[in-house]
Amino acid sequence: MQKIIDAEKSDLFDVLAHVAYALPPVTRAERVLGARGDISSNFSRKQQAFLDFALSHYIAVGVEELEQDKLTPLLRLKYRNSIADAVADLGKAEDIGRMFVGFQKYLYQHHVTL
Repeated sequence: MQKIIDAEKSDLFDVLAHVAYALPPVTRAERVLGARGDISSNFSRKQQAFLDFALSHYIAVGVEELEQDKLTPLLRLKYRNSIADAVADLGKAEDIGRMFVGFQKYLYQHHVTL
């Protein structure tokens, strides 16, 4: 369906909004751009650096890069396989998990207009 409506760089959420409500599809890059302000005002610089890294993967690959089971592989990639360095930068493991899940609300909160 994404190919049919020329929305391969959009989330399925946007494809369905287009089909159901004739809303123009929002690309993942546009979605990230719209969330930048909230992310920068709610997270530390080190957290933002990691989230920017995760978001670059989201833009390139898709929403599956934001699934909880992708957190550890993303941390390993960003911190060159050193979870200890990630914890030193970002805080305790449970805090990192909350940050990773929590920031995602900013991707979708400003783009839904019916």
